Amino acid sequence: MTVRAMAAEINEGSVPAYYREVYEAICCRNDEKVQVEVFHRLLERTKLSKAVQAQIVEHVHSTDGFLSKLTLYKMLALIAIAQQGKQPSPKVLENYIQELPKPQLGELGDLCALRMQPVQEDVLTLSQTLDQHLGRDSVQVELIPEKKGLFLKHVEYQVTSQRFKISVYRRYSDFDVFHEVLLQRFAYRVVPSLPPKRMLKGVLTSVSDREFIEGRRRALGRFINLVAKHPFFSEDELVKTFLTFSGSDVQIRLRDAYKKTGDEFMTNRIATQAKDYLPADIQTQFSLSRELIKSIHNSFYKLRERAEKIAERSKGNASDLLLFGRELSTLGSETSSLPSLASSQSTWGRLCQSLKSLSVEFAVLSDKAGQQARREEDDVVERLHFFLDLLQSYRDLCERHEKGVLHEHQRALHKYSVMKRQMMSATVQPKEQASVVQLESRIVQQENAIQTMELRNYFSLFCLHQETQLIFTYLPITSHILGAFVNSQVQGHREMGEVWNELQPKLGCLFGEHNGLKRAL
Repeated sequence: MTVRAMAAEINEGSVPAYYREVYEAICCRNDEKVQVEVFHRLLERTKLSKAVQAQIVEHVHSTDGFLSKLTLYKMLALIAIAQQGKQPSPKVLENYIQELPKPQLGELGDLCALRMQPVQEDVLTLSQTLDQHLGRDSVQVELIPEKKGLFLKHVEYQVTSQRFKISVYRRYSDFDVFHEVLLQRFAYRVVPSLPPKRMLKGVLTSVSDREFIEGRRRALGRFINLVAKHPFFSEDELVKTFLTFSGSDVQIRLRDAYKKTGDEFMTNRIATQAKDYLPADIQTQFSLSRELIKSIHNSFYKLRERAEKIAERSKGNASDLLLFGRELSTLGSETSSLPSLASSQSTWGRLCQSLKSLSVEFAVLSDKAGQQARREEDDVVERLHFFLDLLQSYRDLCERHEKGVLHEHQRALHKYSVMKRQMMSATVQPKEQASVVQLESRIVQQENAIQTMELRNYFSLFCLHQETQLIFTYLPITSHILGAFVNSQVQGHREMGEVWNELQPKLGCLFGEHNGLKRAL
């Protein structure tokens, strides 16, 4: 059981009073959480070895730089266990039914100094690595066709989260509603786009329809994985609901969850202070980063085009090899005898038998080429699609920032200036007192609206700065893609080469000396 899971089960009754006193001594005055850096200072006071301290730190799960009260209690319990000479593992805590053990931390008065020491909070910087992002969750989306009527065939998906260890069933419309509320909740973040929906009439029989359904399944898989791996989305109730709720009214649950929380600006603790954390040259950084990411996006788009053509050629190679072998088999099945004037009449029968047997080897070659095509699609093309989806969502975010927040702010300022001119006109020309008061009230309301929009604009820049960091953190995925491409080629050529090498001596045995292997015709 993880510390996070146990923290969800702990109750105040099993916590010693000393735990609460420690919490009160080191928690933030304006918050109900404990800064991770303060906890690290507390851990240094325990006089435990660095190795043991590192073991305890491994169980700290924090995405925002803070520990909740219950998580701190669990950390204190692990410290006490370690001070007793035991392994600081959450499993050991399961034996404590009544009250958790008390750690030795010194005088409580001294602990207050830990909180009072200046802590440089860096809420703007994302510190996670690419491997940490990719390892946050892995979600599988599998196709489950289900016939709902006589003329329409709908598609259902089994969505399985490795993190939550659960499978749920979702329709495209569920993804659509989830995307809608996610975009409302995180309008200032890189929300990936959904693949297009197409109404399919009749039973799926054509190859194009099946390819469309498979392409959409892959795209939905990329969408939900980008969301599940995102440092902020992954911890939100919306994502948990979509990945775990097994009821039939998941769309209602999603909308209700959004209504309860509102958008990120309303819930983020530093939203109204975002301006204070932004660098002075934020606009310049944004412009430079945007152009760089646009260039990277264009290059990866071309790489994907080349990779798709390579995979298509492997598919074509598989088809051609299979047909080549079938033609050999057809030629070998020829029963007509050669006329008497043919000089090779005596060997033709043996050659026909040999040609027919070779179709088996070419079928194996075709299968190997088909496996190569699937590796290229799954390991290379799909990863390129994944990264391109992320890059495109960043470009969409930039457009939302400029056409949304900035545009609305400019419109509000224009409206405000019009009201001010009307007010100046009213003071010069006699007007009814009621209309003047009403205009003054509207101006005050507009000033409040402008102030809110300015705060949202700075918060949008704050989020955009973080999302830019996220894109740059993903850049090393290039080596993953190149590694997958090289490995697929090495494996494919090795397997194909093994079959060709096995085929070569068979030709020598079947056709004798003049088999065409050592001298050109």
